[in-house]
Amino acid sequence: METRHLKYFIAVAEERHFGRAALRLHMAQPPLSQQIRQLEELLGTPLLVRTTRKVDLTPAGQVLLDRGRALLQELDSLVEDVQQVGAGATGVIRVGFTGTATYRLMPGIVQAARRTLPGLRITVQGEMLTPQMEAALEEGRLDVAVLRPPVRSDEIALRLLEQDQLVAALPADSPLAERGTLDITDLSAEDFIGYPSYSAVNSISVEACRKAGFKPRLVQEAKETSTLLSLVAAGMGVALVPMTSRMFSFQGVVFRPLRNPPPVDLAVAWNRNNETPLIRSFLALFDAFGTSQPPAQPAPAKDTSE
Repeated sequence: METRHLKYFIAVAEERHFGRAALRLHMAQPPLSQQIRQLEELLGTPLLVRTTRKVDLTPAGQVLLDRGRALLQELDSLVEDVQQVGAGATGVIRVGFTGTATYRLMPGIVQAARRTLPGLRITVQGEMLTPQMEAALEEGRLDVAVLRPPVRSDEIALRLLEQDQLVAALPADSPLAERGTLDITDLSAEDFIGYPSYSAVNSISVEACRKAGFKPRLVQEAKETSTLLSLVAAGMGVALVPMTSRMFSFQGVVFRPLRNPPPVDLAVAWNRNNETPLIRSFLALFDAFGTSQPPAQPAPAKDTSE
């Protein structure tokens, strides 16, 4: 299968119409139809369900669309990286950041890299979840990741940067917002906004609630901390978030510390089978940022805007 087959197929799958796809690709419709049939013959399975009015995807076609998009995106990134190195860059580092680390650590790391590793091209992906970054490290799509442990793979090496704590994010008009330090049990009757079930912070939060004797009543999930806090501000529920989420300024959200809060680690990770000299030099930049110490406990506050 050639990349042109993927490009042709993705155009048809997204347009759901051969004529519109042909216009998009600047080619005639008959050759496009012929290329798609060749692809189906090559793979040995139908990819499209053709009718007189539109085109639908078979289950196999949906798989090819999802994976094919990712493959073409990765290929485009590879071409760009090769061109950058060929133009004089000393190398390329692909870095993923989780949650608030995207806004808190990433700018400093990128600035330090520009000072100490001139010519290095850094590709940043922010607001990622730990399982996504772990898979990307294993598959070679990321070189370094700032994530929240644990990870399952023995291939992934970790260096602790700091230990955060969970705090309660509350709608400003919640009666709990009038109090200082909360027990997790104080949240047992509340609706919860949470990170996806496969995220590290979600696992820690659910386990903390379980130890407190209740199962959180999840009404909405959000991958990005900014989205999660927006939903809290809208009054949909409460959330347990890392203390560093307080850096987000949201009208209508207050943060309250928890008594005996569960720790949430932040670590820099890399694939130990892909530890090049360039990656080691980049990892050294984190020495100035990681404290490996828990952040200070926020003081109780009575105001309703943070």
